[in-house]
Amino acid sequence: MDRVSNLPDEIRCHILSFLPTKQAALTSALSKNWRNLWKLVPNLDIDDSEFLHPEEGKGERDEIRQSFVDFVDGVLALQGDSPIDKFSLKCITGVHPSCVNRWIRNVLQRGVSDLELFTDFSYDDIEEDDYNLPEEMFVSKTLVELKIRNECCGRRRGVDAVLPMLKTLDIDAEMIFCGEMESFLPRFPVLEDLRMANMEWMDSDVTVSSATLRKLSIHGTGCEGFVNPKSVSFDTPSLLYFNYTDLVAEDYPLVNMENLFVARINLILVTEDQIKRVRTPNQFGNVVKLLNGIKNIQKLSLTADTLEVLSLCCESMPVFKNLKMLGIESEEGRGWQAMPVLLRNCPHLETLIIEGLLHYETDKCGDACDCISREDKGHSLTSCPVKMLEIQREWSYRAQFP
Repeated sequence: MDRVSNLPDEIRCHILSFLPTKQAALTSALSKNWRNLWKLVPNLDIDDSEFLHPEEGKGERDEIRQSFVDFVDGVLALQGDSPIDKFSLKCITGVHPSCVNRWIRNVLQRGVSDLELFTDFSYDDIEEDDYNLPEEMFVSKTLVELKIRNECCGRRRGVDAVLPMLKTLDIDAEMIFCGEMESFLPRFPVLEDLRMANMEWMDSDVTVSSATLRKLSIHGTGCEGFVNPKSVSFDTPSLLYFNYTDLVAEDYPLVNMENLFVARINLILVTEDQIKRVRTPNQFGNVVKLLNGIKNIQKLSLTADTLEVLSLCCESMPVFKNLKMLGIESEEGRGWQAMPVLLRNCPHLETLIIEGLLHYETDKCGDACDCISREDKGHSLTSCPVKMLEIQREWSYRAQFP
């Protein structure tokens, strides 16, 4: 007998927990010693692609979809009511939502703490173009991590959600309609990591408030119809990491991020009208309040759109006294007006990374670039204390700002 088979059941179960569930189940054919071991694995990783590849169009066949449903039902039935730690489900073959919700309820009843869902449904199977996750998921007392990927609409209305143990919430749906954040975040009293992608504010005045959040990623599209929010506030004193993409708001009344360490700011400009507004005096000048709230940061990444927006607050730009690393993305259609003052206001900058040098040429680029002929051009760069200057063709903020 091989050495692995002689290991204690607990160790072999731990090894099997790293395998997709279908592969773990195949080990039952090795010997009697392995026959029922996979049923005790506390982590289930179920991926419908294992039933579909490599044959193209296989997932469109009813018998294949049914074999996947039968497999999942069988696995859950064999495990009975044994405790489960993690349940990861990838199901994009058009399985009916009632089957998926049945599986979710099963693992919730068994005390799952880590739930990861990647689902896609046929519109023929969704009533009123809406998919509702089971109510039990929003009142779980055991969930610690929850990740939702939904290619169709995935939202739950009218449910009084309370997840007292949840520390990580990651939602990436086709569109998230986010209502009043003031009533949303208190439902997760120990939440530390929040990511929301493809979200749209339902209210033009937004407040994100949490004493426990340490990591916050928001990828927003403003209000309905790509309308700029009136005000966005952040009261997150424990925040260390901030990845913020959204239309620039007219005001940022409160930005409490005194412990922030790393940030990527992407104040997107979608329409030509928004670009014209940004280039008009007295428009969006309150963006300086956002900068004042993050001025103690050590690593900062700014997109080309953000740099254009910051041209509105050159005279009131705060000093980033702790900033060590600055990343700038550049685009041909976006201006560099904020670059000279930004560099001058980073007295302890050590690393400067620039993706591309092309930008929108104006007479306000100052001495930071070569597009305007001046005797003192380049003075901002020569007086900057930066120790490393890196110019890239393609920017990867994840590599530099993890």
